[in-house]
Amino acid sequence: METRKCLECKESVKGRIDKKFCSDYCRNTYNNRIHKDSKNLIRNINNRLRKNYKILADVNVSGKTKVTRNKLYDKGFDFHFFTSIYTTKTGNTYFYVYNEGYLALENDTFLLIRKEA
Repeated sequence: METRKCLECKESVKGRIDKKFCSDYCRNTYNNRIHKDSKNLIRNINNRLRKNYKILADVNVSGKTKVTRNKLYDKGFDFHFFTSIYTTKTGNTYFYVYNEGYLALENDTFLLIRKEA
């Protein structure tokens, strides 16, 4: 009978025939290692979204506020990261970071709004 080896540490595996790892630690270590690149990308995007959300929430304390592009830039806001887009019947396009949204107005001004769930 052939002994199976753990995919991570190469120790012998006992138990079910389809078992691939000797322990939960080895299973987690193996999966974290093979998915490292995609996890870093996702982690970086989520951090960027979290930062944008915090900036919008901090600036928009009343639920509806006007602010300049420079004020958002100065706080570190990145306009490339948002979670959804909503276009009204009149053609206005709102960009949302979760429930915090913004609408571009004239003269580099933005209307910040909060969508209540």
